[in-house]
Amino acid sequence: MPETPKFDFLPILRILSKHEVDFILVGGVAAAIQGAPVITLDLHVLYSTAVSSLIRLLMAIEELDGCYRLQPENRLKPQLSHLVAGGDNLLLTRFGPLDLLGRIGNSRKYQDAGPHAIPIDIGQGLTVRVLDLETLIDVKEEAGGENDLAMLPVLRRTLEESRRR
Repeated sequence: MPETPKFDFLPILRILSKHEVDFILVGGVAAAIQGAPVITLDLHVLYSTAVSSLIRLLMAIEELDGCYRLQPENRLKPQLSHLVAGGDNLLLTRFGPLDLLGRIGNSRKYQDAGPHAIPIDIGQGLTVRVLDLETLIDVKEEAGGENDLAMLPVLRRTLEESRRR
């Protein structure tokens, strides 16, 4: 079985941005970028299912050397038909895990989350759209998973502190 690469989210975001993929950063990295003191070992992005963006996403996946995590030794790669359905595609890239999510929370899609995404400059000329903390909290509550619920107090505290500033 191939060795899992160390997680480095910046190159993944750079490649997605270079290929002009329509995506919104969600999950732990989105929270950390907004000041939440969290550690995460994978990158979650909510992707658009518009065919033009999916074609660009497939090119980005190719550059990332992405394949499905379930059986990485088989090197199975997503196809357009896998992505257009808007499901979850859990990949392993040369920079670490990348979770491509077609929906978050209670079936929120890319276009539903768009009004709640804010552009954030994460340095070195890279700006990405990030789900705002308030909506990220709502999504975590809707999902209700153990990890989601565990993160809620930290996210709420971070939101309170950001509102005070």
